[in-house]
Amino acid sequence: MMAPRPAPPRVLTVAGSDSGGGAGIQADLKTMLALGTHGMSVVTAVTAQNSLGVHGAWPLPAAAVTAQFRAVVDDIGVQAVKTGMLASAELVETVAGLLRPLDVPVVVDPVGVSKHGDALLAHDALDAVRHRLLPVATVATPNLDEVTQLTGITVTDESGLREAAVAVLAFGPRWALIKGGHLPGDAVDLLTDGTTEHWLRAPRSDNNHTHGTGCTLASAIAAGLAAGRSVPDAVAEAKSYITRAVAAGFALGAGIGPVDHGHALRGTPGRS
Repeated sequence: MMAPRPAPPRVLTVAGSDSGGGAGIQADLKTMLALGTHGMSVVTAVTAQNSLGVHGAWPLPAAAVTAQFRAVVDDIGVQAVKTGMLASAELVETVAGLLRPLDVPVVVDPVGVSKHGDALLAHDALDAVRHRLLPVATVATPNLDEVTQLTGITVTDESGLREAAVAVLAFGPRWALIKGGHLPGDAVDLLTDGTTEHWLRAPRSDNNHTHGTGCTLASAIAAGLAAGRSVPDAVAEAKSYITRAVAAGFALGAGIGPVDHGHALRGTPGRS
């Protein structure tokens, strides 16, 4: 009788559901599967969402979030965690408290607004993100809008990424990945722990179907960390994955389509 196959690396996403399938929990699980890990989920909120925007959002009770987390962690265990949409101050506090005792890498994507500009985090939750959630992060991955929300700093060029990183690191994450995708020119990000800098640059894809980029990148980083890679290596590999996923993004619905999480599985031109 054959012995059971060992489980792949286990990654937990703590985030909101995207009914359109392009971002949130759905994007996270697709990314984790594509990168050879076993994805598990704690749903924090349900959204009514499609290619045109977020049409409604309903946070789950903190007790439901805690029960999901304990069910997964206490039985299956995790090797990395990624957080996304946490919606409210109560949920940020709850999730931070659950993560604090874990001895595994945590990737915090401090989701504030959707691709369409819809608010996904209550304004009164920002302090909890700054002072409770970011201190438990191995890597924090804010985009430039989220940098402004959290620090008040507005980045207008590449040189501003350093100032943004210093401000984010002051809240306590071990590493900050400041995503410069909203700047003109190449898609450039800065990863730093305050001592060492890693600049990640990729040609900008001529594709407007980019829904789910932040969720996907953070999940790819978590997958790499769960597999035992260093933070710089996990981030570099995740950057390569999201660059290809954006290039392969496809039209879906009447608005902004998603990146292609399964681009490497199809073997079609431009998606390898």
